[in-house]
Amino acid sequence: MNKQVRVLQIAFTYIGTIVGAGFATGREILQFFTQYGYLAVFTILLSTVLFIFLGSKMMTLSRAIGAASYEDLNRHLFGERFGSMISLIMLIILIGVNSIMLAGAGSVFMENLHFHYQTGLLITIAGSFLILRRGMSSILYMNSLVVPMMLMMSLLIVTKTATLPGADRFITMTGDHSLPSVWLAPLLYTAFNLVMAMPVLVPLGSQTGSTKVVRFGGILGGTGIGLMLISAHFALSARMPGISQFEIPMGSIAQQLGWYVQIVYVILIFLEIFSTFVANIYGITLQLQQRTTLHPRLITLTIMIICYLMSQFGFSSLLSILYPLFGILCLFWAARLSLFGLSASRKL
Repeated sequence: MNKQVRVLQIAFTYIGTIVGAGFATGREILQFFTQYGYLAVFTILLSTVLFIFLGSKMMTLSRAIGAASYEDLNRHLFGERFGSMISLIMLIILIGVNSIMLAGAGSVFMENLHFHYQTGLLITIAGSFLILRRGMSSILYMNSLVVPMMLMMSLLIVTKTATLPGADRFITMTGDHSLPSVWLAPLLYTAFNLVMAMPVLVPLGSQTGSTKVVRFGGILGGTGIGLMLISAHFALSARMPGISQFEIPMGSIAQQLGWYVQIVYVILIFLEIFSTFVANIYGITLQLQQRTTLHPRLITLTIMIICYLMSQFGFSSLLSILYPLFGILCLFWAARLSLFGLSASRKL
């Protein structure tokens, strides 16, 4: 395969895995960046640098050690015993987050496309199972279609926002938050999202034949994430504080641009949820293959059934307990990765 094409595929998959439902709806950007006013421009820049550096390093290191799953990388970073313990915590969180993601897909079908909630869940599960039969190639192909559309939508929203009276608010808006909370936000955001992206980024790096291709894909992908962050922050800032009351603030912005833009954006939100769901299921399956002798498709189906059952009852109470622990774990993991040497990969 042409190296330039492979670099783009890695970059798009990196972007698509990070840009999940929280990013696409705008809630994460409001919570971690926009609410802090003009300082968000600088914290987004910090987050972008971290996405470039840590994302590239994760994939390059995964290739160097031939990691079959994110558990292999964790064992390499933390040792056999502690690495396995961290992977187990990540497994619980990933299944919980995937359950919520599946519930979100059902809500999109019900609220915006007027399907029954259960129909949305079953369509998402069936579509995911069929796509996962093709493995990593299907994830690369799917993100190569979805991410460019998301980038074009972001460009359209930025262009329209530039004509508004409050277009300069992203550099003039102030906040009353303490500086430690302002600068902790991008660290938490980046660390959390990188750990959530591990299930697909680790095998993606490991299965790519060239270290340079992996590195450039990570650089381009991290840069793309930064550009999407700043474009969303620009659009949200111009409509603050009113936009913060909406559950899906970016959807509200899209609605202001016309019904056809809103429909396209709703579809894109679902596709982002879908692509992230597929990628996470793929990564969890790879990890569990190392712990069991079950057939991969049976593992995938079992995980999906668990996610389906959890999506009926919600998982918020358990996640409210696990999320603080997971936030600390993510920062610890990101710090370990950033300080870990890449001498092995330099020999390749």
